Amino acid sequence: MACRAGCASSFCAVSRGHEGGMAALRRFLARRPGAVQALTAGALMGAGDVIAQQLVEQRGLRGHHSQRTLKMTAIGFCFVGPVVGGWYRILDRLIPGATKTVAVKKMVLDQGAFAPCFLGCFLAITGAVNGLSVEQNWAKIQQDYVDALLTNYCIWPPVQIANFYFVPLAHRLAVVQCVAIVWNCYLSWKANRL
Repeated sequence: MACRAGCASSFCAVSRGHEGGMAALRRFLARRPGAVQALTAGALMGAGDVIAQQLVEQRGLRGHHSQRTLKMTAIGFCFVGPVVGGWYRILDRLIPGATKTVAVKKMVLDQGAFAPCFLGCFLAITGAVNGLSVEQNWAKIQQDYVDALLTNYCIWPPVQIANFYFVPLAHRLAVVQCVAIVWNCYLSWKANRL
């Protein structure tokens, strides 16, 4: 079958398939934004853990903890995607608009109120999933929280201003999660370091 330009090359056939796939993804995102956001967050949290284990911790394939990767993927799917996606919808209702001033206000609320709570919950959930007792989990949170929050403040404010100003609501979590591969790598390393 020929493309719109009349060519029958395999490149155009692949391009047509890609266009169809992207259209299907856009339709699915419009119908089920929460599901897409959860799947995206899960996949990218898993990717961040693989990067943490292979590049930061240099475990190698034989030393890779696949259970840890599955746990981080599950946390992304069950916690990060739904919570962050829901937060962006709430934030858009609280502070409507897309001006530079609105983007800065959203970033201040995001980083001043949401990020500290979210990070504490993330560390607590990760500790619980990793089997830490309540006392061990609390000690780990006390050990890691301030450092993780300060690192958060070095990375996220400029990313979030750009995200809130340029990116439509339906795509914000995906943009954040793409940038967050590095952040997820850090969080995975921090949360799983004993």
